[in-house]
Order: sequence, then C-alpha cells, then structure tokens
Amino acid sequence: MIELIPAIDLIGGKCVRLTKGDYDTKKIYNEDPVAQAKEFEQLGFKRLHVVDLDGAKSKHIVNDAVLRAITENTSLTVDFGGGIKTAEDIEKAFAAGATMVTLGSIAVTNPDLCREWIAKYGAEKIVLGADVRKGKISINGWKEDSEEELIPFLKKYVEMGVKNVLCTEISKDGTLAGPAIDLYKQIMAEYPHIHLIASGGVGSNADIEALDRAGIPAVVFGKAYYEGKIQISELTN
Repeated sequence: MIELIPAIDLIGGKCVRLTKGDYDTKKIYNEDPVAQAKEFEQLGFKRLHVVDLDGAKSKHIVNDAVLRAITENTSLTVDFGGGIKTAEDIEKAFAAGATMVTLGSIAVTNPDLCREWIAKYGAEKIVLGADVRKGKISINGWKEDSEEELIPFLKKYVEMGVKNVLCTEISKDGTLAGPAIDLYKQIMAEYPHIHLIASGGVGSNADIEALDRAGIPAVVFGKAYYEGKIQISELTN
C-alpha cells in the first residue's frame, strides 16, 4: 500500500495552503498547526511533511519554533523543508526535531554543499525536493525556474546515495485536479529503487488509489484533506 503523508504548510505560524505556489492564494485552514499535527496522529498517520513557506520565501528557516512544538507534542516522523540554505539552517531543523530535511533550492544552487550534508548526516536523513514546472526545477518558493532538467537533476543526487525524492508538479499543486501520474511513472522507470513521494494535484481517494496502482511508493496531500475531498478511513482500512 502506498505510504500516506499529510502535509502542513506554514505561513506566520499558521496551517495554510496555496494554489500552484502562489502566495496570494493563501488560505488558512488551522490557526494551530500543533493541534492539526495531533489530529493527523490520532487518525493513524506516522509521518508528517512540514513546509516552512515563510522560510522558502525569505531563504532561511523561519518557523522552527512551530516545528519544535509539533515534534515535542507528537510522535510523528517529521520531514521539514523550506528555507534550508546554510549549515545553521539544517542544524536548526534537526535541533527542532526534524527526522529528515527536504533540500530543494539549495540542491540546485549549491550541490557541493548538499554533498557535504549527505556525507555528514547520511542520505537517509535527506529528502531531495524536486519541484517541477515545464520540465525544469523551480527554486526559492517556486518564484524562479532554474535550467536544471528533472531527470539529470535526479541522477546527480541518486549517484550521491539519495533515495528519498519528493516531486511536486507545480502546475497541479493545490488544484485538486489529479496528480501527474505519467511524470511519476517516468521517474520510477528511470530509478525504480528510490522512495518517490508524489506531490501535487491529489483531489480524491481515486487519485491516491491510481498512484498506488502505478507503483508510486508514497504520496503527500494537504488541500484534499482540508477540503474534505478524501476519506481517510477508506484509505487506511
């Protein structure tokens, strides 16, 4: 069965969702992300994906206090991303209780530093964030598109030992219009041994079931849950 990973995106210490990464589309779903994390834990989830959208925008971690509150008040395995650009940022994330960190923009702009972190912390502690728009990797809160193409970008990090990959199809994110299954199947065909986490577009139980049938190891969802579009009990039975 596909691994189900709920998401909490943070702006101003609140649980929000955006559409296609546009900060102007911000919608607050819960003023208390710790309470939201506890709700996910009570539903039986073991893992949580936390994104510091303030951090992604400002290029340094902002919401580490919220991360700490979540990890101190739940037993969830938390992967944390957004704004990790320096040694101070990554240390701050781990010190606040993150089990894994997601490296996105920095993986594009400074692969040598990421290589050092992989060697220091271990590849199992790293999630490669591959946020894709029109085949290219986007950076800095999806405000800029790099020249990095997806498959060569993945190849570089797979060769460094990274196995956890979170791939977001930006055009799908927050739309509830269905995930980019063909894209994920392409990635799995190239790298069948990685733990690929599909992200973006999930709008129903059927979408998650389709990813499962396609052999995708894991899926992140947020808006579909907050909008009542998926029934967790049916997925976890």
